[in-house]
Amino acid sequence: MQQQKRNTWQREAVRAALAEARGFVSAQQLHQTLRDGESTIGLATVYRALASLADSGEADSLQSREGENLFRSCVTPGHHHHLVCRNCGDTRELSATVVEEWTQRVGAEHGFTEIEHVVDLFGLCERCRAA
Repeated sequence: MQQQKRNTWQREAVRAALAEARGFVSAQQLHQTLRDGESTIGLATVYRALASLADSGEADSLQSREGENLFRSCVTPGHHHHLVCRNCGDTRELSATVVEEWTQRVGAEHGFTEIEHVVDLFGLCERCRAA
């Protein structure tokens, strides 16, 4: 049974700042935003709060090409994928039935069950391409 996380002022501050952020942000970026707003929250606390929000499904998490974990406030409940602009960070949440069917089929072909996967697509959005 999953333990209920306490809603501390720090967790609420991270949740609110993440909701205001445009696209995916790093823990360092979010920490700086909070500090610019006069918060005394520590970076380690921001990391813990973001991890907790991602675990509970309140935040999406993905890894940048540089290997850094990035987060954003989750709009769509449940499993989904992302289409992310490499330039401006604009993000679209996608359901991808074809991907889901393919992962289950490939797993079954190799005798695997309980398949989990992460599929995030990166490209240039129309606005950035036009600029």
